[in-house]
Amino acid sequence: MADAASQVLLGSGLTILSQPFVYVKVLIQVGFEPLPPTIGRNIFGRQVCQLPGLFCYAQHIASIDGRRGLFTGLTPRLCSGVLGTVVHGKVLQDSGSGNIQKEGSSSFDRVIKETTREMIARSAATVITHPFHVITLRSMIQFIGREAKYCGLCDSIATIYREEGVLGFFAGLIPRLLGDIISLWLCNSLAYLVNTYALDSGVSTMNEMKSYSQAVTGFFASMLTYPFVLVSNLMAVNNCGLAGGSPPYSPIYTSWIDCWCMLQKEGNMSRGNSLFFRKVPFGKTYCCDLRMLI
Repeated sequence: MADAASQVLLGSGLTILSQPFVYVKVLIQVGFEPLPPTIGRNIFGRQVCQLPGLFCYAQHIASIDGRRGLFTGLTPRLCSGVLGTVVHGKVLQDSGSGNIQKEGSSSFDRVIKETTREMIARSAATVITHPFHVITLRSMIQFIGREAKYCGLCDSIATIYREEGVLGFFAGLIPRLLGDIISLWLCNSLAYLVNTYALDSGVSTMNEMKSYSQAVTGFFASMLTYPFVLVSNLMAVNNCGLAGGSPPYSPIYTSWIDCWCMLQKEGNMSRGNSLFFRKVPFGKTYCCDLRMLI
């Protein structure tokens, strides 16, 4: 019980601290660029035409809505984090993950069992918390059109149910689930291969090396599955009655596959993946009137 409470408190603290970062990232994912490109230098020192980074973007938001505006969408995101932590822990407990930890085997069979249990727990948490995720995203992109459609948590729930029914709460769920599952299996499989065949088991810092390899493979897996995150977020706000989910920022997609294909065709599969050194893509120009790249 104490462990669960500490996890909730730690998770809530990290959620609050990362809220401005997530807010900027979501607006960039949608394609909103309120500030024009400037001439800057990349990590190699070369002059390039680049878009403003995280801090300039956040400063622009604060200049309009104040510093408090950087925490738009925090309440539903906190609800999602707390509920997700509780559900994840409960499912893991009920699935008997502790029995696997007691086994001394480090075989790939054990990795499969652990990953399967983790996949079930994460998927359950994702499905249950997705409605809060949708509300969070829609609250954030209201900045684009200066709307006030999704303000309070209860009002947002009523609005989605009235306009879209129950399915509206699960917009963008499928690509989000697929991305989580693929990322988890890829991360754990790569970590197993590295720990088994690349690391010397006789090294005294073996446990520390394993934790590093898990972090590196996790980062690599998240990079590869980022398109699923982008597509999920775009589908969650698509055609929801907000400027950020409607043309010209977002076409009306018929499905998440249609969204994926269109982003791939436009070369936007990594949009929002980086918040620093944001180079203007080749062939794109900045439109001041629309505040976006075309």
